[in-house]
Amino acid sequence: MALKKYKPTTAGTRWRIGNAYAEVTTNEPEKSLLDKVHHTAGRNAQGRRSMRYLGGGHKKLYRIIDFKRNKKNIPGTVKSVEYDPNRSAFIALINYADGEKRYILAPQGLQVGATLVSGDEVAPELGNALMLKNIPLGTVVHNIEMQPGQGGKLARSAGASAQLPNKEEKYAVLKMPSGELRKVLINCYATVGVVSNSDHNLEQKGKAGRNRWKGIRPRVRGVAMNPVDHPMGGGEGKASGGHPRSRTGKYAKGEITRVRGKGSDKMIIQRRNGKKLPNK
Repeated sequence: MALKKYKPTTAGTRWRIGNAYAEVTTNEPEKSLLDKVHHTAGRNAQGRRSMRYLGGGHKKLYRIIDFKRNKKNIPGTVKSVEYDPNRSAFIALINYADGEKRYILAPQGLQVGATLVSGDEVAPELGNALMLKNIPLGTVVHNIEMQPGQGGKLARSAGASAQLPNKEEKYAVLKMPSGELRKVLINCYATVGVVSNSDHNLEQKGKAGRNRWKGIRPRVRGVAMNPVDHPMGGGEGKASGGHPRSRTGKYAKGEITRVRGKGSDKMIIQRRNGKKLPNK
């Protein structure tokens, strides 16, 4: 991926570092794979605001992505690599030999014209999807299933990947992007490679208006509110604050927020902070 530095002809472009979209090959999405996106602006079914600081934003259509990769042993050719406004990664349009078209998450380095295939025992090459038990140790993968046939859930954002350091009987051990070591059933599917657009985190919006285009409204700091509105509000001058916490009083730093006794706890070998998860 390539980044683009803009000439500061306006205040909004002075600090902007954008995407050059060097990997993107077309601006026209496949119409048969588009669906509507209904914007709620943070309102629930009664029309009451349940999430603050949402609203507006540019219209967009949803691209239907094949996370399951369940078209087995039918080769497909990469027709294009496209931008997707609904996710940080790029997507690739695949034309299969039987005429069907599907979008998948584009791996880093995928070229137009490449041939991809998914199946139980296909070659572990870039963009191919296969069972973890058939992937060599040390391989980096993305779009990993947590249950067989469920579809990929893990390592789907831009630049994300997990490494396969070990296999234990019916489980594969994965080192997640966070550093966590986790067991996944060995007959789950994963796609070989790293997700595209790895420099996404280095982009700089340059102006507040770009967030408004994404449907994000300005967020008010808790310390700028009154005590009746926020636990960190009030005080003379800048004497307000205290320990960072949410509007409802929940601590924002240092407190473990993971649900105790979560079903997948037994699958975690080592947490991202290097500590082993205690047995529940």
